Amino acid sequence: MAYTTPFSSPYAASSATTSGTPLAYLQSSVETASPSKLLVMLYERLVLDCRRAVAAQEAGDHAVAHHNLLHAQDIVVELQSSLRPGVWDGSEGLNSIYSHLTVQLIQANVQRDVTITSHCLDLVVGLAEAWREAAAEAARPADAVRSA
Repeated sequence: MAYTTPFSSPYAASSATTSGTPLAYLQSSVETASPSKLLVMLYERLVLDCRRAVAAQEAGDHAVAHHNLLHAQDIVVELQSSLRPGVWDGSEGLNSIYSHLTVQLIQANVQRDVTITSHCLDLVVGLAEAWREAAAEAARPADAVRSA
């Protein structure tokens, strides 16, 4: 995959300035984040891409919608490629969701259909929330998890 940022990240901010300050901060955040935090960051960017695509489609700005839908597809492909079927029992189901999302994002783009894009947004919002909660729980000390 080819990305426009110097560190080849599918969740890089699209509003980097020429001074590089926001981009440098993002790069530092990515480089120091835990795997679970990186996953949450990917989902947050996926939600943002879908929201931007919905807004662009509603405004009739198909070029912006296209850009965001392509970026969302890249993120889903990255998420899908990171699945480890032998490590987690839920990976088969999540793989199916990722496959469905990929097809739907393509259809939303080709058909310029905000209804399909909204469906994708609903799915990724729910997934993002679930991963955010899982990451927060994983970050808690073991003693706090046992007493909860």
